[in-house]
Amino acid sequence: MTGATGGIGRALAVGLAARGGEVVLTGRRVEALEPLAARLGGRAVPADLADRDAVEELLHTAGEIDVLVANAALPATGLLADYSLGEIDRALEVNLRAPIVMAKLAGERMAARGRGHLVFISSMSGKAASGQASLYNATKFGMRGFALALREDMRPHHVGVSTVFPGFIRDAGMFADSRATLPRGVGTRSPQDVARAAVRAIENDLAEVDVAPLGLRLTALLGGAAPGLAAAVQRRMGGDKVTEQLARGQRHKR
Repeated sequence: MTGATGGIGRALAVGLAARGGEVVLTGRRVEALEPLAARLGGRAVPADLADRDAVEELLHTAGEIDVLVANAALPATGLLADYSLGEIDRALEVNLRAPIVMAKLAGERMAARGRGHLVFISSMSGKAASGQASLYNATKFGMRGFALALREDMRPHHVGVSTVFPGFIRDAGMFADSRATLPRGVGTRSPQDVARAAVRAIENDLAEVDVAPLGLRLTALLGGAAPGLAAAVQRRMGGDKVTEQLARGQRHKR
């Protein structure tokens, strides 16, 4: 599982281990990764997914795996004009290219064995676009399309493909770290909710699972059917202010 050192990653690792999984955890922060792996009886494999060579080496070191959980992501909110070319490349590498490459390498082995599951932790931003989040939306929309198509390709090989779409997650993760405030009435979910959704997706071979209150799920649905109207609703609800706060609070992580 990638991105194990973040708060949502830790919840995912604990949730998978609780279901009997022997976890192989990866992340950049060794000081956080190794104690978690030891506590869960798993293995720690440090890696920076922005390094193309590191992605292939990670899959080689991990060995045969039954379930791949691609959770790692960089924050990429903010105006595109505010990003350097290097920051754009880094967001695309970590948020989109790395999961695709890992799915290819792990998926080939799973297909040969005739079993396995690929799980992508995305975002509701992969279903509805938001102002000041064009780069982040690009990576998350791309992940959704990739996963849905890959699910069809892997079906004959009995390999499942699922995508989990968290909304605003409290206590841990990008939203919590940014300390952005939500408009009145917009709810949140917990890291444990994301972990439970991932487990449910794996055990029931679900294509997609949303982890968000009804209002956000309806907004996402509207975003797919009528994007212009959905954008107007978001503006009226103060969505631009939220993404502006997210960008400001996450700028140092680009």
